[in-house]
Amino acid sequence: MKIVRAIPRILLGLVFAVMPWMAILHLVKNPPMPPAAQAFIAALMKTGYMMPLIWGTEIVGGVLVVLGIFVPFGLILLAPVVVNIFLYHAYLDPSGIPLAIFVCLLELAVAIQYRHSFDALFVSAPVVDSPAFVRTAAAPR
Repeated sequence: MKIVRAIPRILLGLVFAVMPWMAILHLVKNPPMPPAAQAFIAALMKTGYMMPLIWGTEIVGGVLVVLGIFVPFGLILLAPVVVNIFLYHAYLDPSGIPLAIFVCLLELAVAIQYRHSFDALFVSAPVVDSPAFVRTAAAPR
């Protein structure tokens, strides 16, 4: 059962630990993109910092998730990237929407497995010195 639970985590981690390197090192030929998608990617590249920031975030989050260390932190790093991948394909390049949906489902599946790690994030007004807050934030489940 542990292996079945680890499959989505490992797949998600590999997607983000490997795919950015393929783009950085130009190992795969870029598929043709619609003009709006080309303009968006060109604008990100033109900033000089955005694509390295995105790739770095993907690699760090992916490595944490695939190795199984600090998985909740890796998921938090990857969440905005996953949302943007989905929205990019939904609005600018619909040809990649199946892969975007698959990545969203992987992120969701892994987040559900680690849902108790996120409990402290959804407390509206935590009392920091409260024993319940300390137990929720510090104790692994």
